[in-house]
Amino acid sequence: MVGNFTASIAANRFGLGARPWEIDRMAGDPRGALRSQLQGGAPLLHNEALPDTPTVLSRAGQLRAARREHRRADAVEDVGKDSSGASIPNNSTLLPPATAQKLAGFFRGVYVDEAVARMRGAVLSERSFLERLVHFWSNHFAVSVDKLAVLGVAGSFEREAIRPHVMGLLVAAEQHPAMLLYLDNYQSVGPNSTLANYRSRQGQSQKVGINENLAREILELHTLGVDGGYSQADVTEFAKVITGWSIGGGEGRLRGGEPGTFYFRETLHEPGARYLLGKRYADAGIEQGTAVLRDLAQSRATAHHVSTKLARHFVADDPPPAVTDSLSRVFLATDGDLPSIYRALIDLPETWTHPLTKFKTPSDYIFSSFRALELPVPDGPKALAPFEVLGQRMFSPGSPAGWPDRSVDWDGSSSIMKRLEWADQVGQRAGSLINASERAPQALGVVATEQTRTAIGRAESAAQALTLLLVCPEFMRR
Repeated sequence: MVGNFTASIAANRFGLGARPWEIDRMAGDPRGALRSQLQGGAPLLHNEALPDTPTVLSRAGQLRAARREHRRADAVEDVGKDSSGASIPNNSTLLPPATAQKLAGFFRGVYVDEAVARMRGAVLSERSFLERLVHFWSNHFAVSVDKLAVLGVAGSFEREAIRPHVMGLLVAAEQHPAMLLYLDNYQSVGPNSTLANYRSRQGQSQKVGINENLAREILELHTLGVDGGYSQADVTEFAKVITGWSIGGGEGRLRGGEPGTFYFRETLHEPGARYLLGKRYADAGIEQGTAVLRDLAQSRATAHHVSTKLARHFVADDPPPAVTDSLSRVFLATDGDLPSIYRALIDLPETWTHPLTKFKTPSDYIFSSFRALELPVPDGPKALAPFEVLGQRMFSPGSPAGWPDRSVDWDGSSSIMKRLEWADQVGQRAGSLINASERAPQALGVVATEQTRTAIGRAESAAQALTLLLVCPEFMRR
């Protein structure tokens, strides 16, 4: 019974929910089963139709160029004169250009394909502990498709910067084009850079300058934390350090690099040594920024911030200080080696002491439902409808802070009602195909209470029984 109890935690808290055979398979050695999942990188999403970031951004660039050409042609084309003799512009300039619609449609199509592949990977994964870690870090380094420029590359960001680097990923995340687009760093220009000086000599007005978005979020969200001991002066200095961190392609003096890939534009970089967080960083071009990231990754404040987030995600909304302190010590002793931290998390007794301490986010709830019931993932937008209905649209946290990770943000009465309605729809569709009384112990193990088993067994119909499984307190939590 103990093994079954810990296996339930392994499959549901560390993983994305138990599939029918998973708890029994892990029962002999739940901790060992989790450790074995850390061998090798995170599972890749095998879908040949998913384009990489350079392909998406190159295609977007082609469509934008076509739109600019369309506008230039319209600007000089008249269709006649009005009663005063003034030119009447071509009516097509008053309508959304077809190329703009093509660009939005292209981005939406890529987004749907990426989101469906992500869902299918989560539902079918044999290594769902690593899959959960991918989702955790993707939310930590959050980008949001609420910004149109990110719509086509949010999925490739997770596939390229998070998934292959889940064992160590700070530089990969910060230099990915999706992050540079989302936080506008590709537009950041040093006031004393080669480009700024050239424009000044040419008498051109300065329409660009330092952008602090990426620098601020790296310090506040990705590394040190909001109370990490940095100042506004540190933000400004760091923003200067990472000027020139841009995206390949461009035109004229800004041409360079492979389109759609990370590219360091020396002409945008603010020259000179920089002082931040009490240390001097020599002007070494791109290496100046990576040196700062290395130091941030090994900072005591970063260790505390990241350890707190991991403990909150895997242990409890308000994790015991001893848990955070233990993870922080491992973080500092290993210079932020993530596999060591993951293994320490598995070894913590507090992780296994209390089941059902975490209320599932909508995504967790949907993934675990599909896994428990072995539901097929539909193709196209239909697969994403539950995320929209339950309030956690894929790749859309709405801010660089990512989705919240506490019960209070997800267990309101309106949110619960939406889950009940969705569960009822699932019960109506699948109830006749699944025996809920048999599936409950497979999905929940021994954490399924006598009250839940009795309620399912006394249900008036198979559909109602399945709905009761999905809405019972044990299934709502992990």
